[in-house]
Amino acid sequence: MLTMKSTPNHTGVKISGDYFDLDELNQAFYKVIGKEDQYHGYEGSRRRILGISYEIRHAAQGDRNVDFVFNGLHEHTMKQHGFIAPDKNIYFSAEILWPELIYAAIALKDFVSLYQKRVSQSIWDVHLPVIYRFQSLVLDCLQGHVPDEEYERILKGFNQPVTVDDYAIQYVDLMNLKYIGMTKEQREKSLSTIAMKLAVQDNDYQAFRKQVLSAATPGKKQIHEIEVSAKYPEDFEW
Repeated sequence: MLTMKSTPNHTGVKISGDYFDLDELNQAFYKVIGKEDQYHGYEGSRRRILGISYEIRHAAQGDRNVDFVFNGLHEHTMKQHGFIAPDKNIYFSAEILWPELIYAAIALKDFVSLYQKRVSQSIWDVHLPVIYRFQSLVLDCLQGHVPDEEYERILKGFNQPVTVDDYAIQYVDLMNLKYIGMTKEQREKSLSTIAMKLAVQDNDYQAFRKQVLSAATPGKKQIHEIEVSAKYPEDFEW
């Protein structure tokens, strides 16, 4: 079963599951976000989700964290059925920065809509429930780390018909780097604010987007192709 839990320093979220949980999520990602340049204006957001997919894929291959999780098999059950078996399953996991994960949950709303319009209108589609569960787990994990009143505002922001079409995805990098640079206590206090900024595209985002567009115009680059000057630290505490 796929699970999400905030990391000890609240820097990000640990996504855990067995091999099949993580592979199922990856397959759903690939299907819903489409192929390169399939959806005009969404390539930047698609690449962000592929970044999360990369971590999950490597986790499933055992390249990240490996944990042993109780599988519900009790000693009396083994005696009852006359066999001996492990009482733990192997779970794989990877950490994703909080702002990155929140943005992915938001962007997937658009990709789900595009997928339903252009690829699959079946109510029995096997990939969409996996995406919905992923988004729900992000929100559920977030709810456990922000005050109730603030969570309600975030939820309203998530439900607004805001599109990530032609989104300045460099803003996610800005939020990531800002969040990494905080102390644990600062992260706990700022998480709801960052979630709201990503959900509602406030004045700060609009001003940032204009700056990115002004940098994009001379070279006629698409907005997602403009590189940010700041670099991520090689090591930081999760």
